[in-house]
Amino acid sequence: MLLLIKNVDVYSPEPGGRCDLLLGGGRILRMEPDIRVPRRYCEVIEGRNLLAVPGFIDGHVHIMGGGGEGGFATRTPELPLTDAIAGGVTTVVGCLGTDGLTRNMPGLLAKAKGLEEEGLSTYVYSGSYGMPLRTMLPSLEEDLLYLDKVIGAGEIALSDHRSSQPTFEAFARLVGEARRGGMLSGKAGLVHIHLGDGARGLDYLRRMLMETEVPPTQMLPTHINRNADLFEEGIAYAQAGGYVDFTTSTLPSYQQAGEVPCAKALRRILEAGVDPGRITFTSDGQGSLPDWDEAGRLKGISIGRVTSLFAAVRQAIQEEGIPLATALRVITSNPAHILKLRGKGRLAPGLDADVVLLDPQSLEVRSVIAKGRPLMKAGKLLAKGIYA
Repeated sequence: MLLLIKNVDVYSPEPGGRCDLLLGGGRILRMEPDIRVPRRYCEVIEGRNLLAVPGFIDGHVHIMGGGGEGGFATRTPELPLTDAIAGGVTTVVGCLGTDGLTRNMPGLLAKAKGLEEEGLSTYVYSGSYGMPLRTMLPSLEEDLLYLDKVIGAGEIALSDHRSSQPTFEAFARLVGEARRGGMLSGKAGLVHIHLGDGARGLDYLRRMLMETEVPPTQMLPTHINRNADLFEEGIAYAQAGGYVDFTTSTLPSYQQAGEVPCAKALRRILEAGVDPGRITFTSDGQGSLPDWDEAGRLKGISIGRVTSLFAAVRQAIQEEGIPLATALRVITSNPAHILKLRGKGRLAPGLDADVVLLDPQSLEVRSVIAKGRPLMKAGKLLAKGIYA
């Protein structure tokens, strides 16, 4: 059945004025004023006094759970569908973290396929914190070539006490393999890199720029806002042509320790003249948020939330004065471009019918449509996971 959204103000993410959106077959069929379709052929959503924006892309979610740094009892739970819907997230990229053993590639792919059956679009990274990678097939290149959902490697841990402490040469070989696999498969072949608080910071990534021919766009370092020094390194890295990713899930203790809140980080990096297309936000949803003491002992642990993704974007708009169209890019068109997610991240005829309707004053999520299917309407959940 067709779905017609009437009289809505469109941000694609650029402002497009008021028009109607006709959705069908999982795609946007038409986007123009005054579309007329007999009501017996379509469901109609009245969009007057609402904003239509692309469905949000969360490029770093521990969809099958993560954690475990404090023992088996600290393993975090899987992502529930309702959390993604509540946060306006219609596309997720699943990853493993510290634990690549009890959480593994077969389980990650199974969870991704389950979320897809429930209504989301899903992709995954191959591997976990450690190197050499534990891939599904014998190599990363084969994962990229033969497994549709695999779009890169990650999250690989650097500058962190939980890292496998790879040599630079081993890391460079991995990035090169990801590039080859991405080229052959037509995918991003991105290496998604977890950065800790270690003094080495972005050293390996800078060396990649100076010592190899691989372009900086083959790597996406995350948690760049975790402390002030790393944040300043990230600005310089982005100015040199790299991509940077800020993490929206946080704890009060993180900010007390010097974390730069995402909203402020976005304003500051834009003021530094960085190309807005080089910046993304991700939630680290369902990942553990460990609190370590100075000796590296675990003091406490919490969990990341997918719902933090748009909350941080909203804060950037409302508190830091970032224009709506600019702020939306970090969770829509930017990750779609960087990750080569075709059909995602924008509103235009022929693209996937992933649409979020927002209240223009509060910017609260009112309706969520994924691949043309309403998952939330007027603030009411229409879809839940089987075991919700």
